[in-house]
Amino acid sequence: MTRGGKRERPAVPERRCVATGESQPRAGLIRFVLAPDGATVVPDLAGRLPGRGAWLTADRAAADKAEKKRLFSRAFRRQVSAPDGLADLLESLLVQRLSDTLALARKAGQAVTGFEKVRARLRDGGTAVLITASDAAEDGAQKLRKLAGNRPCMAVLTGSELGLAFGREFAIHAALDAGGLADRALEEAGRLAGFRDGGGTTAAGGAVKTTGRQAAMDGEPRVDDVPRGSPDRPTVETTTKTGGIRPSKDDG
Repeated sequence: MTRGGKRERPAVPERRCVATGESQPRAGLIRFVLAPDGATVVPDLAGRLPGRGAWLTADRAAADKAEKKRLFSRAFRRQVSAPDGLADLLESLLVQRLSDTLALARKAGQAVTGFEKVRARLRDGGTAVLITASDAAEDGAQKLRKLAGNRPCMAVLTGSELGLAFGREFAIHAALDAGGLADRALEEAGRLAGFRDGGGTTAAGGAVKTTGRQAAMDGEPRVDDVPRGSPDRPTVETTTKTGGIRPSKDDG
């Protein structure tokens, strides 16, 4: 409270979630607006569409609750409906937004992929964010996380989804340079983590930042991502037992 008894505004603008009733920074929320028909709501992931907005925590449970209990009607003060399968829709849209952001970073020369390239960039100190596929082999991911030190890491996209951002069939490791695109990617990854089990981001220092139901960096190894001929490469037997994807060529 200030001297005049007025409540101080938060340093970061906050909005109230229609499902939880809690207020939080907009970075962890998804905005919704009314469609032109006035009877349905549509997600405004960029937060730029005109009109009155309602906000939802970027979390699968919150989305399911809002859809099932028709909570957007209360927020807009009229009978409105959310798209069927709202949580799955939001997850797919967030995957696309994150992939597009990484693709922009790649085209701008601010992102690299491939185990050796990422390791070299980490050692040179030119990386702001480490990216690991959510289904990456744990041994390779752990080596890069150690090199990353206090730099944030994310692991919300699968190898095939990450590959789309880099114009290839799959990618396992990537690195982003510091800048606005890296900041945007981290924000989108934080929102996407609320809709996925076993994926998330880590803050500086390596502590897992959970957003939504679960955001665990350490998952079951599935992808054989270490280049052939490397002493760090897992054996074929190990990869087969874990159900891993064996690339036909290096992830570089």
